[in-house]
Amino acid sequence: MVRKRKIIVCIATSADGFIARADGSFDWLDRPHPKGNYGLDAFYKSIDTILWGRKTCDMALDFQKKGVSGSAFDTKVKNYVFTRGRPPSPAPAGVEFVNEPIKAFATRLRQKKGKDIWMMGGAGIIASFLDEGEIDEFMIHVIPTFIGEGIPLIAPGRRTVPLKLISCTKFTDGVVELHYAVRK
Repeated sequence: MVRKRKIIVCIATSADGFIARADGSFDWLDRPHPKGNYGLDAFYKSIDTILWGRKTCDMALDFQKKGVSGSAFDTKVKNYVFTRGRPPSPAPAGVEFVNEPIKAFATRLRQKKGKDIWMMGGAGIIASFLDEGEIDEFMIHVIPTFIGEGIPLIAPGRRTVPLKLISCTKFTDGVVELHYAVRK
């Protein structure tokens, strides 16, 4: 039997629950990383697909245009960007734009042989996948900084989603990784 591929949100939040400032900036994440980079290097080796919302993709493309180091899409993994509007032409290397129902897409993607799937974000696409029951786990790195306002981890909406704690890891700089399974 083939192992079911998991869709995992792996993301950093401020201590008050925001993934970015209201303008999309995440300057508060600019900090020294401990050895092992919070386990993110190992996590990256466990995935072969990244799911992006359109706004997050546009921000990455803007960083790429400005020459920000490490901002290009990694063509060694499959990148899917969800969009309701018209995708840019041509699509960046290694990027496929998706405009289909989440449930159908996730079912098709999970049936393909491969590693786990990283839900990059942002808040809107995370909420959409969560509301469709298509998120398996959350790995939330809580940064010990309050930013006061910004973009929440999950776009607002009335929902109750029970989680089961898999692990809690404390790092030397005060960052805490909360790893949850979404109860189905």
